[in-house]
Amino acid sequence: MVSRQPVPAGSAHSTDGTPLVLLKDLAKEYPGVRALRDVSLDLRRGEVHALVGENGAGKSTLIRILSGDVRPDSGSISIDGEFVVFDGPRDARHRGVVTIFQELTIAPDLSVAENIFLGNEPGSLFYSRSKAERWAAEVLTSLGAGSQIRPSELAGNLSTAQRQIIEIARALVLRAPVIVMDEPTAALSENEAAALRRLIVRMRAEGTCILYVSHRLDEVMKIADRVTVLRGGERVVTMDASSIGGTSELISLMVGRPISELFPPRNEKIGEVVLSVSGLYRRGAFDDVNFNVRTGEVVGFAGLVGAGRTEVMRALFGADALDSGQVRKNGQVLTIRNPRDAIAHGIAYLPEDRKHQGLVLSMSGAENVVMASLERSSVAGFVSASAIRKIAETIGARLHFKGQLDAPAGTASGGNQQKLVIGKSILTGAQILIFDEPTRGIDVGAKAEIYRLIHLLAADGAAVIIVSSELPELMGTCHRLYVMSNGRIRDELGLAEFDEKRILAGAFAGHMAPQAIPHTVAAP
Repeated sequence: MVSRQPVPAGSAHSTDGTPLVLLKDLAKEYPGVRALRDVSLDLRRGEVHALVGENGAGKSTLIRILSGDVRPDSGSISIDGEFVVFDGPRDARHRGVVTIFQELTIAPDLSVAENIFLGNEPGSLFYSRSKAERWAAEVLTSLGAGSQIRPSELAGNLSTAQRQIIEIARALVLRAPVIVMDEPTAALSENEAAALRRLIVRMRAEGTCILYVSHRLDEVMKIADRVTVLRGGERVVTMDASSIGGTSELISLMVGRPISELFPPRNEKIGEVVLSVSGLYRRGAFDDVNFNVRTGEVVGFAGLVGAGRTEVMRALFGADALDSGQVRKNGQVLTIRNPRDAIAHGIAYLPEDRKHQGLVLSMSGAENVVMASLERSSVAGFVSASAIRKIAETIGARLHFKGQLDAPAGTASGGNQQKLVIGKSILTGAQILIFDEPTRGIDVGAKAEIYRLIHLLAADGAAVIIVSSELPELMGTCHRLYVMSNGRIRDELGLAEFDEKRILAGAFAGHMAPQAIPHTVAAP
């Protein structure tokens, strides 16, 4: 039987403080880059230890060292008081350290059970599929997922959240006392993320040590017992999460400056209404949506997940059809049947899922920037590689793009990927830009860059719409806010009226199932 044996320890709150893992003076250099400089860290049984910092702070290097993927240039690692040198990731796993990377390592053509025991088949002499599935069912049940995931099901049919549970199940089969989670909720819905947090709390109570790496600072504050902040390859501080004065203090520790400096001054030159919509309706998604945006203005849309904000913006861009309603630009009624029509009318949509909807990851950054404006890089009807490079370099300089434009877009950081999407939109000549969750999955320092670019676009006369689940982001960047709930706009706030309680009240107003939204018929 392969049920998990809990590590003999209590919760983080009852631990004696003796380190299970001790990282001492770790240092690592790459050509021209000092990734880590004398970083020390201890991990305890039965605790969630969060690791936070901007991109380039050293988080990835540290977890790659702990996973056995990279060897430090100097420093030491000890587990239960014994010094260890990992001979690769497999050795690290066998010594009790399992890392679940953001890019999951599930084999889609194998069953759930085969994935759980891959490389660690139980009782190989007597191994059978039925036994593996029975043992897998036990492990899944211990994770509270026994009724949701069938051991015989192909892993390729699972959701991202379910695939993460399979990765965790692998760790339990190995009886790993230490689990490293790299951005575990980056691709999850809020409900899925909440379920994962509940699972982590259960594992912590059983004595598992979890090193939790995340850009979602509100999530870190909810789940972590202790937090270590890295900046520029150095450890800034390790402290109890309960002693941190909220995400604002955490951000200040990460970036080395007050949070107020993250948001640039708002553009003060607001012009005339350029975009106005009236009576927008799409069955089961939203109804009677009316709003406007002026040139030079940044308008935000607040609301809960499922409020209908993204659905409205997709319809504006022609990605989804409207059942009724009008869209006007400069007073002229627009016909938008598809994204090509929207682009022709000067409307750009920067999607929430930039990796799959905004970019072609296998293409270079330069190719992504020009893909919606190929006529600009064509000579005598043929696409010119040199023209692509020149145009992309010009846009990249304007956006302070710090990566390699000739490298695949998939290798760029989240912040640089968003800059590529912004660059593509600028090149189309868009006067109306719709940002859907513009800083999701982006570190704090890169967020400040995106906010700067948004305000530069507004200062140049663009009308900007932002859909965001982060209230500080909306309140720090926008001139006006609309609040949506269950497919309807519930409130509109001017800058002087911004109030978190009022916004939340609007977001929770009128809750009913989206499919039950009645259509409001205008009086004749």
